[in-house]
Amino acid sequence: METLIMHPETKEQLAALKAIAKVLKVNIETKKSPYNTEFVKMIKTAEKRGNFKIIDPNDVWGSLGLKYKN
Repeated sequence: METLIMHPETKEQLAALKAIAKVLKVNIETKKSPYNTEFVKMIKTAEKRGNFKIIDPNDVWGSLGLKYKN
């Protein structure tokens, strides 16, 4: 068998997925997000507006334009 991981974006989607699983007698496992919901909402809103910066994990300071110059 396979394990399915779904990421509902609304409470309605979550309720529908749980209802389907219950009807089909499929065991489900739930986990709460470790992130604050307001923080996640703020990040998603910024992404939609294009108001974000991509950070290179190998050059964090350079990605931010803060490289030290001699």
